[in-house]
Amino acid sequence: MDPESRLRQVGAALADPDASPQDLLEALTALRLLREEMTAWEPELISAARAKGVSWAALAPALGVASRQAAERRYLRLNPSSSGEATGEGRVRAQRDRRAGERAVATWARENSGSLRRLAGQVSAAGGLDSESAGRVERALGDNDAAALLSPLAEANPRLGADHQQLAAEVAAVTEHTDRLRRDAIDSRRPVSGGTRSPGTG
Repeated sequence: MDPESRLRQVGAALADPDASPQDLLEALTALRLLREEMTAWEPELISAARAKGVSWAALAPALGVASRQAAERRYLRLNPSSSGEATGEGRVRAQRDRRAGERAVATWARENSGSLRRLAGQVSAAGGLDSESAGRVERALGDNDAAALLSPLAEANPRLGADHQQLAAEVAAVTEHTDRLRRDAIDSRRPVSGGTRSPGTG
């Protein structure tokens, strides 16, 4: 039965004072199935709207929530997880953890922009990189955000030849440091014994 037919069945049972117990039970079953279908539609519609450029702030009133944060939280709760979190709350926490890690890395990259750009320039000029890797580093050098350099540098590192071991070691140190920043930012958000959070969280 399609959703429209289920909706008519529910409406007919509600409007009929002589509806039999069996009619009411069937209407309740139709209502449950309709509710399950509608729950599945909501994240699909949100995804479609986001793909068309609709902001979370614009989605909030349509979803009946008060803020862009609440709209995104609702979507994460409803949307099936593809990253292993068992519940919607788990997805919300995981998404926030990832963002906290990326914010920490972006802040560090901005504060060390000059050093990162010098390193990227040396990698780009070192030779031995395939054209794709070299192109990614060069394009990232043109980005205003120094954090854009981190991924191209990490991917280029294994391709640096034996003549550039010191340069490769410097790139590896940057990658290791930014990985540690992400882990530290995530750890700072997690509860510690006694139900409190680590310093610096809120």
